[in-house]
Amino acid sequence: QVQLVESGGGLVQAGGSLRLSCAASGSIFSINAMGWYRQAPGKQRELVAAIASGGSTNYADSVQGRFTISRDNANNTVYLQMNRLKPEDTAVYYCNLRGHAVLESLEVWGQGTLVTVSS
Repeated sequence: QVQLVESGGGLVQAGGSLRLSCAASGSIFSINAMGWYRQAPGKQRELVAAIASGGSTNYADSVQGRFTISRDNANNTVYLQMNRLKPEDTAVYYCNLRGHAVLESLEVWGQGTLVTVSS
């Protein structure tokens, strides 16, 4: 079984910074990509940022230039550095992993961590 444990959410004022972490554990054979999604109240879940095993990254237009995703391959951990936060960044942030166990493909979600940005 594969688990994702997220940390780093909280309350911050507009213009501030937060760093989210997500550590994967369990029977992982390989990881194709890890990423962060978010879901604000009344809205659909959306991709924030993703990083592939080779290091290529993808960002939502709304966070480009403010957020940075990075990955520690040795420890199966992904980070999201969020700078210049805005009230519209308020959401539950979910970590996502896509990869393979020995006999099956994997897509795993974390439990979510709340980020609240006050104006």
